[in-house]
Amino acid sequence: MWTTPVAVGSCNNGRVTEATNAEARKQRPGSPAGEAAPQAGVDPGALVDAEIDETPAPGPTRVGSRRQLAYLGLCLVLVGLNLRTVFSSFSAVLPEASSQAALPGWAVVVLTTVPVTLLGVFAPLAPVLARRFGAERVLLGAMAVLTAGLLLRPVDTGLPAAGHLPALLAGTAACGAAIALCNVLLPGLVKRDFPHRLGLMGGLYTTAICASAALGAGFTYPVYVATGEWTLALWFWAVPAAVVLLLFLPVAVRQPRIRHQAARDGVNVWRSAVAWQVTLFMVLQAMMSFSVFAWLAPILRERGVDGATAGLIVSVSIVLQMLGSLFAPALAAWLRDQRAINTVVALMTGAGFALSIFGPLELVWVWAGLLGLGQGSLTAVALTMIMLRTRDGHTAAHLSGMMQGVGYGLGSTGTLLVGQLHQATGSFTAAGFLFLVVGLLAAVFGYRAGRDRYIG
Repeated sequence: MWTTPVAVGSCNNGRVTEATNAEARKQRPGSPAGEAAPQAGVDPGALVDAEIDETPAPGPTRVGSRRQLAYLGLCLVLVGLNLRTVFSSFSAVLPEASSQAALPGWAVVVLTTVPVTLLGVFAPLAPVLARRFGAERVLLGAMAVLTAGLLLRPVDTGLPAAGHLPALLAGTAACGAAIALCNVLLPGLVKRDFPHRLGLMGGLYTTAICASAALGAGFTYPVYVATGEWTLALWFWAVPAAVVLLLFLPVAVRQPRIRHQAARDGVNVWRSAVAWQVTLFMVLQAMMSFSVFAWLAPILRERGVDGATAGLIVSVSIVLQMLGSLFAPALAAWLRDQRAINTVVALMTGAGFALSIFGPLELVWVWAGLLGLGQGSLTAVALTMIMLRTRDGHTAAHLSGMMQGVGYGLGSTGTLLVGQLHQATGSFTAAGFLFLVVGLLAAVFGYRAGRDRYIG
């Protein structure tokens, strides 16, 4: 284990003190591995930066009864279960939607890139909104916008030479903005309300996110086959989003209003070397993950796999993502550092994606399985870094906003590059070599981010 601090400084002037996890644990004898000592005078229930940007005065915690916590945990997992259907569902019927709606080539690239780009654009807005309204209320609003976007997406505007395109663009953009807010708020809420169950809750909600992609990939095409309408296949995904919206309503309504104060001193994650290593790890993970969601099914279909089989392959791959995302956070939290696991899963993902593009087609199930297990674990450990590299929910939400703002903003270039390379070369082979390089870079930054130390 490396114990040399990356940077030394005071928090008072925006500088960040980088301490090792081992040093932080010493501050609280008998604390479990991976649990930092609480800061003096801190109300654990208020330490979500999305809600407050300075250390509040001591007070009662906001952790409720076990039943309330269980219900909250269930709701957070169900929210995660709706955060990737927008990507994988459109990809599953992309050829049908493109031909029946007469979508131009540029529109297909934009529709696969815009939602990922907006994940980065709207991520910094989450703390601003949550400081004003509270994290739970913003999460509720985000689910309402997501439901509305999913309903709007397949609408035919009836405009000459426009048809479905305006609604597809507007609905997809609304979904991307809503998912961005959810992405930032979920880790902070988990860190705040489940501080002793980070591995379990982190695994459950990242598994739910992977399951969301699997459901979108696996069920959209069968719904299209059953109905004969790609619009109905896309509308279908507004139903589970609306159900979760109703289930989460009591959680958001019963949260007390908090009087928020202006930001003053605190950890400046933007000046932290560890935060940047974690963020760049996230960038490269996002490039691969969202490219898989957007392009794996079209890649398989271009290689000669029929639509139903391509959807099944993608679904099986994502089921393996679920397995990886379920166990990887607990393993990462158990390990003294995460250098080895970060490196291995990054290499698995890059290799699995590349081999799915130009590896022997008869082994495509093997490549898809390698990709799924690697990608699910990679996504999970990248998100788990938010909780393992911070001391409290306050800093976790700071890091979450930075990671996901930069990570998804730059990570969206992956889907764009795949589309552009395909248009320029007429095949996906160049994209395969691109993601071999991306996988190697992710392994490098994952190794750096996996060292045993805290931000602040």
